[in-house]
Formats: sequence, C-alpha cells, structure tokens
Amino acid sequence: MVTTMIGEDRRVGPDRRKARDTALAEELTQAMAGSAIEILFQPQFDPSGMHVVGAEALARWHHPRLGEVGGAKLFAMAERAGKSCVLSRHVARAALLEASTWPQAPGRELRLSLNITAAGLAEPDFTDEMAGNLAASGFPPELLTLEITEQCLVADLERSAERLQRLADLGVRIALDDFGAGFCNFRYLKRLPLHYLKLDRSMVEGIEENASDLAILRGILAMAQALELEVTAEGIERPAQREVIAREHCTSWQGFLGARPMSGADFMALVTG
Repeated sequence: MVTTMIGEDRRVGPDRRKARDTALAEELTQAMAGSAIEILFQPQFDPSGMHVVGAEALARWHHPRLGEVGGAKLFAMAERAGKSCVLSRHVARAALLEASTWPQAPGRELRLSLNITAAGLAEPDFTDEMAGNLAASGFPPELLTLEITEQCLVADLERSAERLQRLADLGVRIALDDFGAGFCNFRYLKRLPLHYLKLDRSMVEGIEENASDLAILRGILAMAQALELEVTAEGIERPAQREVIAREHCTSWQGFLGARPMSGADFMALVTG
C-alpha cells in the first residue's frame, strides 16, 4: 500500500520497494488524469493587507486511502515514484489556465507564483515547456513569478541562470524562495536574474518583539533595496508581524493571518468580494 511508502520500512527489499514505487507512479498518473490533484491558491497581500496582489499555486492530492496529501509530502512521493517533473508540469499548466481567468485591471493586476523543483529546472526542455504553457494559457508572462530555492541551484548554477534568464527575457519574474532558511550563497544574488526575495518564515518570526530579529530583517531589506529587488514575506500569522513588514516596506506578504490556501473559486470570491 502507498501508506507504507510514506514511512518506508528500511527492511523492505529492493524488488518490493520497486513494485511499491511503480504502483505509486500509476496512482499519481491516474490522479493527474482525473480530478484527484487539486490546485490551491495561497493569497498574497499588499503591505497594508487591504488588497490581494496575487497567489502562490499549490497542489493537494485527494487520496482515497491517505486523505489529503499536499506540500512537501506530495512532491516527495512524486519524486520517489519518478513523477516529480510530471507533477510540476501538471500543476503549472492547471494553475496558468486558472489564472488566465482572473480579472486584471491597471494598477490592480493579480500575480501568479509557481514553485520550481530542482528536477524540473534540470529538464532540458524546461524553458520551452514553461514558455509553451504561458502561450497556451494566455496568461501574461510579466504577471508570472517562478519561485526557486537554493536546492534547485546547487547542481549547476550557470545552467540554471541561463534557463531562467531566457524566461526573464520574456517578462517572467524570478524569486529566490525560502531566503534565510539555507546557507544563503550570495553568488546567487550576483548571478541569477532575480526580481524578488521571498523571506522564509524563520526570518519574520519574532520581528515584532526581538530587536536582533528586526535588525536582521532590516539588513536584508536594505540589501534588497540596493540590489533593486522586491521582498515578499511568508509565514505572517500575527497582526504585529504584518505591521512591522509594512512599516519596513516589504513589497507583499502571505500567511494564515491573511488567508489559508484555497480553491480557485474561493480565491475569486476573495478577490471580487
């Protein structure tokens, strides 16, 4: 059963493990062909919290036995089954099609953020695939942000930079995700065609009450301003946190204080309500 795959028993032999992964791959393929993989949207807000400025696309698998599986667990399962690239492409296509129906108005545009996996970025046709998905959906490239983590870049920084630059040339925005959670190789800031830093939740925890945490945030924001990078803060859960990031001029934020991940229909209700 897939249930045992998540906490896989190390005593299971390679043949049985291979059979389980094959079964998981088949389940994922069927789920993507049907409607079991749901695309959710995590709303993003302007510093005041008054206006929705976009959303990050996420995925959730309504599994018949495991219940709802999302986030890192879903992609870990897909990677084990050899389907992480397929899943990433599925999410990108579905999210872009949904976002193409969003109401857009001058000064009130809604951005879409997509997470990029290391395996996806390593695919030779990554750039062409993403450009093709944009063209097919009709979603404006300049309103799309691709979020990448340090783990996506460690294998081949130069190749990653080249592929991301091709998309940036189309108008796509590039964000360095989970900034502050890893070792923060500053070479990334020099080499990549970045437009955003997305602060990890650990970078905003305590900023409203701890002077050292606030000083670190201010240091990051000063660096971002010098590099002409916008900053999105994630993990905002308390009003006092939002007040600080607004006062310190973060560009946008997301977190449970504003809204939890929601369906496309609920996101539209939030935007138009």
